[in-house]
Order: sequence, then C-alpha cells, then structure tokens
Amino acid sequence: MININISIPKESRERAWWIWIGVLGVMLAVGVFGAIRVFVKGLYVTGLSDQVPWGLWITQDLSSIATGAGAFTFSAIVYLFRIKKYQPIARAAVFVGFLGYTSAMLALAMDIGRPDRFWHPLVYWNVHSVLWEITWCVILYSIVLVLEFLPILLEGKYFDRWPNLRKYGDLIHKASPVFAAIGLGLSLLHQSSLGATYGVLSGRAIWYKPSLPVMFILSAIAGGISMTLLLTILVGKLNRRQIISRELQYDISRFAGYALLAYLYLKIWDWAATSYYSSSPGTSEALALLQSTTPYTRTFWWIEIVLGGIVPALILLNANFRKNDRYTMLALGAIIAGVTVNRWNVTLSGLVAPPRWSPGVLGNLITVSYLPTWNEIIVSLGIIAYALLAFSFGIKYLPIYPKDEEGAH
Repeated sequence: MININISIPKESRERAWWIWIGVLGVMLAVGVFGAIRVFVKGLYVTGLSDQVPWGLWITQDLSSIATGAGAFTFSAIVYLFRIKKYQPIARAAVFVGFLGYTSAMLALAMDIGRPDRFWHPLVYWNVHSVLWEITWCVILYSIVLVLEFLPILLEGKYFDRWPNLRKYGDLIHKASPVFAAIGLGLSLLHQSSLGATYGVLSGRAIWYKPSLPVMFILSAIAGGISMTLLLTILVGKLNRRQIISRELQYDISRFAGYALLAYLYLKIWDWAATSYYSSSPGTSEALALLQSTTPYTRTFWWIEIVLGGIVPALILLNANFRKNDRYTMLALGAIIAGVTVNRWNVTLSGLVAPPRWSPGVLGNLITVSYLPTWNEIIVSLGIIAYALLAFSFGIKYLPIYPKDEEGAH
C-alpha cells in the first residue's frame, strides 16, 4: 500500500477549523430555537403521544448514556488496575463520558416536559420505581464525572494565571481511584437499571425479560470504547500524528471486539429463547405486528446483528484488518450505529406494538405510529452539535491527549 502524505498549510487548517466551528454553531443555534419552541408550546410540537411517550430524544438519551458510561467504565478500569499502557487514552475516555452524560441530560430535559421538576425524585422518594433509582444514578454519576473532568480542565492554559486552582485539581486527581471505583459501580448500576426499566414491565411482553439489564451493560461497554477510540483516531488523522501507539490501538480495538462478541452471544441466545425455540403468545403477537407494519425485523437483523455486530467483530478480531485504519474506523462507527439502532428498536418496539390490555382498553392490537417532527430533529441535531463543539474545543485547548508520540511507532 502506498501512503501519500500531502502537506496542508497552517492557514488552510485554521480556515477549515473555523468553518467546522461555524457549521456546528449554526446547528446549535437552530437546536436552541427548537428547544425554546418546545418550552413555549410544550410537547404538542413533537410526534410524541400518550401511546408513544418516548421517541427520538429518549433514543438519543440512551445512546449518549451508553457511549458515555461505557467510555468512563474503560477509564475507571485503567485507573483502578493501573494499566499504564492504556493511560494515554484514559483522559479521552473521561471526556467522552462527560460529554455523553451532559448530552443525555439535555435530551432528557427536552423529553420530560417539565424539566423544572427534575428535583422531585430527590425529595419525593418512590423506592418501587426503577426510574427513581435511575434519576439518582444520573445525578450521582454526573457529579463523579465532573470531579473526574475538573483536573483536566484546570490543566488548560487558561488557568495558568490561577496556580492555586491547579493545586486543588491535583488533589482531586490523586483521588481518581476512589472516584473511579464509585463511578464504575454507578455506571454498571445505571446501565442495568435502564435495561430493567423495560425488562420489569410484564404487561409489555416484548420487553419483559431478565436479559435486558446485562445486554445494556455489554452494549454500552462496546459502544463507549468504540466512540473513544474512533474519536482518538480521527483526531490523530486531523492533526497528522499518531496520538497513541499502534500496539495500543490494536489492543483497544481487540478489546472492543471481544466486548461486542459477548454482547452478540447473549443477544442471539435471547432471541433464540424468546422467538425461536419457544415464544409466549404476547411476544409472538407483538413481533408479528412489528414485522407487518414496521421495519423492526429488518433493522434488528441487518443493522443490529449483521452491520452493527458480526461485521465489526470480524474486522476488530482479525489482525490484518485491525492494521488498516479505514477498516478499524468503519467497524467502530458500525458498532456505535448498532447500539443507537438497538436503543431505538428496544424503545419503540414495546410502544408501537401495544399490550394486550391497558387501563380502559381491551383487546387493542392495532399498532401505533410514531414519526419525529422537524422540531424534534433540529433539537437532536443541536445536542449533537453541542457535543462536537465541546469535543473540538477540548482537544484544541485542553490536555486531553498526550502531546508527544512516545511509543507511537
């Protein structure tokens, strides 16, 4: 293979940078306009309804949490077990976790309709609700992420004028193993609780299964590691330098591949146990409805299993494919897409296909339609723009990645 290196003038790189920032700024402004419209007019401007109260924003929320929690889980393992060879990417994992969770909270603020009442679960306890426990996980885990991110922020050049603040940052950094242990526990608890939110609902046969909490954890780990490594490779390409060593890149790629393989193994057995070897009447009816009225079956097999699972696993677990950055980036992107589609399918499958019985309704087996409105879409794009803007400024002005290329050969 012939590598052609083209030298790009500094002025051109700066111009491209500001064009990129400008595009994201416009996306963010449009998203803010959409958010204001939702706050003024309410959820009436969305495609959500009493039958389908969760849609695009919850999918974005769950996907952001998956990549954020999975990334931080990876960094927590690095700090707890002191795996030095993974340390060059640990800060990036913390940063991705921070952006993932803040993006999720923005999506959640739009979705709940009354974000001003976010504090209610803290005061009015409902220990029988999984969502109550998730609210506590979000708040506590966000605090841990802020504490983990503070030392990175305080090391930025802007804080050169306040050396005392950096001393506090150093103290917080020394406590990283403690925060990592707490964060790891909250991360695993949060992901499993998100799966349990669906899995405990016996009235929705297609959701009701004990495997969802574990599948949410495994898919989050694979998605979070993939997002962190994909962004690291992209930053290296844009800056024309090898940020982490090739050996480390291969190791992390293989780790993501094995995490994905574990998720696929459980997912295939879950499908076999509920839809192939045996199936309950409620599950069969829901799947039949989805298959006849929605693209659920096609997206499940072709995007979740094949394109988002089998193909990237084969690439990342093959030594020859892993050495090709294009194949690696394609596989990592496919994993992230697969996790996102999974969150969409899990959420919408149980809502679009109604239960056999609900209060005031008996025998209603007609599927409900849902399509995001333009208002929902521009708000989602605005949240994505926020994350990309923050990441772009972070890698430019903060010590996210090592400055040298030690070991990057």
